[in-house]
Amino acid sequence: MITNKPALVAEIRSRFAHVDSCPFEGPRVFFENAGGALTLNSVVETSAKFAAIPDNQGRDNPAAKALVAFIDKAKDDMRVFFNAPKGQFFVGESGTELLFRLIRTAIVGTGAGRVLGSTLEHPATRSAARHWAEVAGKPHVLVAHDDATGCVDAGAYLPEVTPDTRVATILHTSPVTGMGVDVGAIAKAIRTIAPECIIIVDGIQHAAHGRLDIASYDIDGYVVSPYKVFSRHGYGVAWISDRLHALKHEHLIDAPGNPWEFGTRDTGAYVTFSDVVDYFDWLGAQVSDTTDRRARIVAAGEAIHQLEHELTQAMIHGIGNLKGLKEMAGVTILGGIDNPRREGLVSITVAGMDAPDVVTKLRERGIRTHTRKADHYSGNILTPLGLDAAIRVSMCHYNSEAEVAQFLQAMREIVETAEAAA
Repeated sequence: MITNKPALVAEIRSRFAHVDSCPFEGPRVFFENAGGALTLNSVVETSAKFAAIPDNQGRDNPAAKALVAFIDKAKDDMRVFFNAPKGQFFVGESGTELLFRLIRTAIVGTGAGRVLGSTLEHPATRSAARHWAEVAGKPHVLVAHDDATGCVDAGAYLPEVTPDTRVATILHTSPVTGMGVDVGAIAKAIRTIAPECIIIVDGIQHAAHGRLDIASYDIDGYVVSPYKVFSRHGYGVAWISDRLHALKHEHLIDAPGNPWEFGTRDTGAYVTFSDVVDYFDWLGAQVSDTTDRRARIVAAGEAIHQLEHELTQAMIHGIGNLKGLKEMAGVTILGGIDNPRREGLVSITVAGMDAPDVVTKLRERGIRTHTRKADHYSGNILTPLGLDAAIRVSMCHYNSEAEVAQFLQAMREIVETAEAAA
């Protein structure tokens, strides 16, 4: 795998912008990946290149034809990356905007019945579902997630599924707890009772961790925010099934093909997602011998998952002679110590210290993390735990064991100082 290949770790890190330093603050460890992953250098170059092109698609000139070809290639790349041979891809303003559009279309375009979600979900799906359920006069039912594990499973969904469940939303990975959800199992449970239900998945937090397989999920919509999967801000990517596409949806009058996109798209956005797929392809070639592109992407996802597991284990259990978080006095790990659902993220609290103060002290020691407050973004997770905030430490596969060690040393200093002052 990756951890026993120092040269590969160095090569991976070299492909990302600002991997070890902030352009405003200087050297730092970046453990704020859940807020937005690092950007591939190739994405930076592509963005600049396409921002300079004045032409639009659909014109009678070589530049316009080339732009269309780039978009077509990007959509083909997306099919391979997400493993989605059917359905269609398109881009929008952001992942949140796309989730709202898909959920709105599904709720308004289906008959009387229920809208089902869970308390684990990000407000991107919960807000859209609640708003449009109210507009359409449909009940919006939320399945309770498990506070102890920071997750939700098919067994929790199943009692709430009725034959008239028209729309269901699922969060693939929580940006607060870092726990992954078995989307396929939940979708299967829903379809045993409501086979025609439109199922829409928020994959925004999950995508950077690889192992995407839409064909196996039996769903109708999947949305990601590319800035959280090594691309850039300014667009979102959505996949929809033929069933969701067939519902009446907004588009320009008489537009051919009942399109989902509004206005002229940014070709550079599409091409930067091709850069992401190319990176997964490259990484897969470093950790496997397969010549099939999809198989290389799968191999990359497995390697990413394994490395991130090792990093979170080191953070929790310790590395070298450094104690892990579980052994530090006053430190509580959300979702439990040994949780197999964890995807590169550890959220913690420190007894007697406000979360923002811990984040500041970490920053002063060169570690970038983030405070999750019990607000409209994270209150659904933190409030039931009796917390007003938590410290989110989020990693990606380009982070290193040395960075984890630096974090643990910083946490030891912070905790010991707090103990001495108590």
